[in-house]
Amino acid sequence: METARHDLVILGGGPGGYVAAIRATQLGMNVACIEQESALGGTCLRVGCIPSKALLESSERYEQAREELATHGVGVGEVSLDLATMMKRKDKLVTILSKGVEGLLKKNKITRHVGHGRLLAPGRIEVTRGDQRIELEAAHVLLATGSKSAGLPGIEPDGDRIGTSTEALSYSEVPEHLIVIGAGAIGLELGSVWRRLGAKVTVLEYLGRILLGMDAELAGEALKVFKRQGMQFLLGCRVTSARVEGEQCVVESAGNEPRRGDRVLVAVGRAPNTDDLGLEAAGVRTDRKGFVSVDEHFATSAAGVYAIGDVIGGAMLAHKAEEEGVACVEQLATGYGHVNYDAIPNVVYTEPEIASVGKTEAELQEAGVEYRKGAFPFVANGRARALGNTTGQVKMLADAATDRILGVHILGPRAGDLIAEAAVAIELGASSEDLARSSHAHPTLAEALKEAALAVDGRALHV
Repeated sequence: METARHDLVILGGGPGGYVAAIRATQLGMNVACIEQESALGGTCLRVGCIPSKALLESSERYEQAREELATHGVGVGEVSLDLATMMKRKDKLVTILSKGVEGLLKKNKITRHVGHGRLLAPGRIEVTRGDQRIELEAAHVLLATGSKSAGLPGIEPDGDRIGTSTEALSYSEVPEHLIVIGAGAIGLELGSVWRRLGAKVTVLEYLGRILLGMDAELAGEALKVFKRQGMQFLLGCRVTSARVEGEQCVVESAGNEPRRGDRVLVAVGRAPNTDDLGLEAAGVRTDRKGFVSVDEHFATSAAGVYAIGDVIGGAMLAHKAEEEGVACVEQLATGYGHVNYDAIPNVVYTEPEIASVGKTEAELQEAGVEYRKGAFPFVANGRARALGNTTGQVKMLADAATDRILGVHILGPRAGDLIAEAAVAIELGASSEDLARSSHAHPTLAEALKEAALAVDGRALHV
């Protein structure tokens, strides 16, 4: 049997895995990356972040052409939907980016193994692909296997009518009625896509609110916007089963009438992807939810075995996995590697977008931290007016004693881009005064952050 030796072997070719591999080679390591899928990029690139954003962009343009361009004096005549072309564009984008990752591995001389990686012991990994089997040895092993769609008791996805986000990214026709179970980012983003394209969308959520973990006030505002857009919501709804009856799907929930639609999207979160990784054999411990347990340097309970990204829990975000991958290999090579989790932004790519970084008001109140708050509405921003998109606001939270920025939360146009400034500010330990005194170009949406910073001290200029 073939055996190869490396300084570092990484299981998983997603954002955390391939970025860690590249950084490790920059630091002089001999690196191998194992990915069982033929296309690199992981869930995020293949069936997650990238394809969903492609459809969000296309569907938003379709809706704008139908309903908004006329207000700008742009006449387009009758607007039609070519769903097949829209899907081909999405697939092409995924293919291009996946091949780009493949090119990066080659450029950095990273050995790639296509197959399923499994720990035999710390430092020993088996890679299988069909009847082929090879064994790798490494001083260090990094688990970056990501996550998969979480299930819900009483529901068995059939890969077609009742499915996960994977199926919802590739429907061959627009559903008449899409029932979404779960009001998190995935459910709301894909629900928005299909609503724009003509589906009736009903969202069922177990909790009494949407977007758990985001700022409660802005989530409440967003809920009102989604309802005005035509999405229907049933909150505090405990779904007990979903099944296919003839041409319809039937979703039952405690204390409610059954809901009937032609497709069901189960979007109740993510679960760690640890199937057949040999964790027990290698002595890698997991917590009660199945996530791999690690210390502050991403070390597992097994000597020389590390883990990052979705498989260790926390915010399940591609960029969080990237930061952890870089920090982990830098720790191995230099003795220092750190991630500031308070500076990791989170974005929901609906319209309007919702973005957040740092602490929420609820978290600060629970921790007993005194803070001051400044807010500025987009309706008072000139650039937002010119865009014709004035929904939402910027909210900034700063320490009452030091003025250090603790959290920024945005509901509004291009919030996902605007949050970057706030993330940098928190990373650098900036105060609201620092942002308030920084010049922002006029007219730009970014001026809303400056105004929110001014509002922390009660001196906003344009409200």
